[in-house]
Amino acid sequence: MFRHTPFRIATLLALLVGMVIASFFAGYFGLEIMSEIIVLAILVLALDLVAGFGGMVSLCHGALLGFGAYAFAVFTALLGWDPSVAMIAAIAATGAVGWIIGALCSGSHGIYFIMVTLAFGQMAYSFVFGAAFLGGDDGMSGITRPDLSAIGVDLNDSRSFVLYALVCAVIAYLFAAQFLRSGLGRSLVGVQQSEQRVRALGLVPWRTKAHAFGVSGLIAGLAGVLAAQHIMYISPGLLSWTVSGEALVVVILGGLGTLVGPLVGAVAFVLIKHEVAAVTPYWHLVVGVILIAVVMSRANGIFGFVEVRLNRRRAAKVAATDVKTDAKLGKTEGQVRDA
Repeated sequence: MFRHTPFRIATLLALLVGMVIASFFAGYFGLEIMSEIIVLAILVLALDLVAGFGGMVSLCHGALLGFGAYAFAVFTALLGWDPSVAMIAAIAATGAVGWIIGALCSGSHGIYFIMVTLAFGQMAYSFVFGAAFLGGDDGMSGITRPDLSAIGVDLNDSRSFVLYALVCAVIAYLFAAQFLRSGLGRSLVGVQQSEQRVRALGLVPWRTKAHAFGVSGLIAGLAGVLAAQHIMYISPGLLSWTVSGEALVVVILGGLGTLVGPLVGAVAFVLIKHEVAAVTPYWHLVVGVILIAVVMSRANGIFGFVEVRLNRRRAAKVAATDVKTDAKLGKTEGQVRDA
């Protein structure tokens, strides 16, 4: 069951405070990198929800992100909807698509689940790539951002957009954490451990998986909407399986099934990509070596590695304290008997 430990809360606060402070000191390029980090963080949050806590390793979350982006673009650029209304509609539509995919894939497990979700993602990519009304391989432009001038916020300013996206990321995290603490979230963890036991308790595993995938779709849809608003241009590349693969790498790099770890992984991944890319175009090799090292060390990502070490140290201190307490009690009882 998911729970917030002091270390996890401290990590979340450090990430949040660090992003806020950085947004006031970063230049234009730095703000663009921060926007990229936030979008990726929301996407891997959605993926960790189903992969880390439900055992459903998905390769279609890039397609869900792309669907959310294209839905928002269609509602605003083609239909002329208000961006705020279009944002809600696009997120809801992506959640519905996620529920359908989860329901259809619920009978698959392991590699078969991965391949089925990959097939859904590739189907979506092929459709968008060949759809003339969506711009085909040329993509779509003319996407607008919500108008928050009523509260004195201009989202056309890069710094304001970063803070706005950061608020969306906080909402997405709180939503995901609340879901995992709910009865449905606990059922999802139970389904991962034993579907037969959950079925014996009167629950329906496929329905639990579908609901969880729908919730994950909502979060991925938010990432897609923010991606469209960030660049104000989208292309079929958003739906590519490589986006899903990259998200999976980030989840593993940060810490699968921790909800906090993938956020750390998103920050590390984007920073490594840009810093190493400034030196060599082969930054993928560096990320690959780091990922191999993480997997071979049997640590649950960067965050999981640190968390396990801290837990062991804390447990050792508690054990040492208990030994000292028992020794004092034994000495006291001996003194009483002597008296």
